[in-house]
This record gives sequence, C-alpha cells and structure tokens, in this order.
Amino acid sequence: MTDLPLCRFCKTPLTHTLVDLGDQPLANANLTPEQLAAGREPAYPLHARVCHACFLVQVDDVVPAEAIFDAGYAYFSSYSASWVEHARRYAEAMTERFGLGPDSLVVEVASNDGYLLQHFLAKDIPVLGIEPTANTAEAARARDVPTEVVFFNAQTGQALAARGVRADLMAANNVLAHVPDIAGFVAGFQHVLKDEGVLTFEFPHLLNLIEKVQFDTIYHEHFSYLSLLAVEQVLRANGLRPFDVELLPTHGGSLRLFVCHLGAGREETDALRALRDREQAAGLDRVETYDGFTPRVEAVRASFSDFLAAAKAEGKSIAAYGAAAKGNTFLNYCRATAADIVAAFDANPAKQGRYLPGSHVPILSPAAVAEVKPDYVLILPWNLKDEIIGQLGFIAGWGGRFVTASPATKVVA
Repeated sequence: MTDLPLCRFCKTPLTHTLVDLGDQPLANANLTPEQLAAGREPAYPLHARVCHACFLVQVDDVVPAEAIFDAGYAYFSSYSASWVEHARRYAEAMTERFGLGPDSLVVEVASNDGYLLQHFLAKDIPVLGIEPTANTAEAARARDVPTEVVFFNAQTGQALAARGVRADLMAANNVLAHVPDIAGFVAGFQHVLKDEGVLTFEFPHLLNLIEKVQFDTIYHEHFSYLSLLAVEQVLRANGLRPFDVELLPTHGGSLRLFVCHLGAGREETDALRALRDREQAAGLDRVETYDGFTPRVEAVRASFSDFLAAAKAEGKSIAAYGAAAKGNTFLNYCRATAADIVAAFDANPAKQGRYLPGSHVPILSPAAVAEVKPDYVLILPWNLKDEIIGQLGFIAGWGGRFVTASPATKVVA
C-alpha cells in the first residue's frame, strides 16, 4: 500500500513533483461580499506531479468536479473578443477543409455559451453543444445553439449515439485538461464520431508551461497538463489516434490536435511527426527533465515581490486587469493581497462586485479604471496582453504603465 496518489490515467504511483504551489482556494471561486464577510473560504492543496510511466502531468485529485463546475461557474467565453474571433476562424477553416454543409453535424464538448457553434450555425450547419454548467448553457440557448447540460464521458457518448447523434466534426477546446477522469472522458468520443469523422482538441502545450515557467496555468480546475506524448497514449487506449497538429498562439502556446478513429483512412502529417520529435528532443519522455522547475517558479515570485516592494516604496498604486484563474494562482502563490493590489478590472458582469479568492482584491468594471487611475496595471491573463493594452491605452494619459509578471516582472508599455 502507498499513500501516494495514483496517475489518473495509468494508475502508477506519482513519486515525482513538478511544483507544489501550497494550499489555494478554487481559482474561479470569486467571493460575494457576504462570503467575504463570513470569513470562510476553503483552500485545497495545489500540487502538480508527473507520472514517470506515461508522463501525464497532473494535480492531486482533491476537489470534486461538481464543486468547480457548479451553477455559478463564471467563465463565459464570449467576453474575450479575441477568443470569439479565434472560434470564428476555426469554423471557417474546418468548414473549408472538411467540406461541411447543411447535411453535416458539428458537436462541441464543453461548448460554454455558444461562442464557437454560433459560427457554424451562421453557415446553416447543424450543431449540438454539450456543456456541464447550466448558466453558460442557458446563454448558448439564447443564441439558438442547442445545448445539453451534462458531463461528457463514455456513458454520455453511448447515449447520444443510441439517439442517432453522429458527428462529422467534434470539437473539444480547452477541456481535456479540465476532466478528472481523462480516459473516461476521451472514451465518449469514439461513440459519437462518424467512421471518417474528425475530432479536434485544443489544449495548452506542456512544453510551453515548462520552458516559459507558466506555473500560473496550474489550478484545481486544470486536472492535467498535456503533451502530445501523454495525450496520444490516452487516445490510443480509447480507439482513437492523432493524424495532424497545428501550433497555436492561444493560452501561451497551444496545440490543435486532429484526431480520428484508429481505423480511419487519414494519414499522419509531417507536422505531427515533427512535434513528436520536438518533444523527444526536449526530454518530455525523461522524468529528470521535470526536475528543477520549482526553483524557476520561486524566482518568478521573488521578482514580483521585489516589484511590489519597490512600487510601495515609491508610493505607486497597482491594479490588475482580468479576474482570471491564472491570475489567482499567481497572486495567491505570491501571497499578494488587497493591500498590494487595489482592484482587479474585468469585463464579465458576473464577476464584478465580487472579490478575488484568497487575495480578496475587489473586482470592478473596466469603466472604473479611469476613476481609480492606477500607476501600474498588472495584466494577469498575459495571453491577452495585446488586447488589453489596446483597450486600456488611455492610462498613459495619467502616466499609467502596464506590467506583466511571467517569466519575470517587467513594465511592458
């Protein structure tokens, strides 16, 4: 017997740490004023480990999925204009590449508020969304995107297939990392996907997390941190295989993996083989590659702490933009509080009037930036840096500057 957690895919005891970020609240659990006043805020270990057998990087399974994706889940994809545009381009490219039309069916798993499927609907291509959170599904239905509120897994896939739901294209963007039972989740796709259908996954690439010290993308909602090496093993165990890949700039560097049935007639591309070679050259198949990540994370924290101290000594005020999950991991690991960050501005009305978990920084509308007039705006969702700088360029009017904190704290504009 062992007290070590087991790999969520291959069940090997997890003996190797990538980084231990300590006890942290749920990254999307923004507090109401009443919750803040009550003073009761649960925190859970946030410990990322690497499996030395299959090389799946994962956090300890300490939070039930239902506690994360409840009816109050506040992430709505449509509040990011760049992400909606990314979805539109995807719809254009997939429609053209795979010849989709009125007789096709596109099914998206984790369809959120219909941000992606709306673009296929505009082309008169039938769609179906599968989404576990009721409030985002309601927003999708308001866009006329048919959406079923259910967690996707093998049983869900079988039930859909029994009803005659068979997809020409399936999409699962930024969800593969979010499922505690990764094998059970992937098992559902083989039932819904047509024999020659195509499934695409998008997920942040583990190689970028390691090389660029993107530790703030680690939080309880992200159960796994994915490489082609690990994902390919999960796919093949469930009757699927990758045949192509695209490298995307989204979320600090992501993969769009094109997947089909094991027996489908699609040939592997040079791009897929090149990525396999790149991961091998980077050592993702050797456990010693993952050693040494913790000191690099600690150096990021030290750099930010130095910036906070210097700003405070100069009497400068710091606000944050984006009540993003990654920002909460970062602020809580750095032990920053409302005494350091005067406010966090976010365009999502569901977050405004609440407080960031752990740090208790108040969340305000972006309209309040001109009232607060911070000397520095810390961009927490660094993957949206250019979009945010473009929206808030007016802070230069009072001498305001923008700051990013990864892989080291620096003033960027």
